[in-house]
Amino acid sequence: MNRNSGTDKAASMLSLAQKAGRIAGGGFAAEKAIRGGEAHLVILAADASDNTKKKYTNMAAWHHVPLQEFLDREELGRRIGKAERSVLAVTDPHFAEAIQKQLILQ
Repeated sequence: MNRNSGTDKAASMLSLAQKAGRIAGGGFAAEKAIRGGEAHLVILAADASDNTKKKYTNMAAWHHVPLQEFLDREELGRRIGKAERSVLAVTDPHFAEAIQKQLILQ
């Protein structure tokens, strides 16, 4: 996958956030974090299904949580040391802000 520096740094920050216990990975955990007000950023895999994209886009908008779409399911899962993931929620405001800044640089 040909990525630029901003995307690479954002993906690396996902790994750090996971090690710090600040990622809710997978549909159920992400949904719980969003609805519970713990999510500061929602990340959707670029190859997530249309239904998944619609569900989490609407949920994030309803709960006023920013949403970014990048990487694919396999890479999202790999970056957090898990199997494929279509959606992640970042539960730390500092990690969320840093990831968003890197994605804007892409």
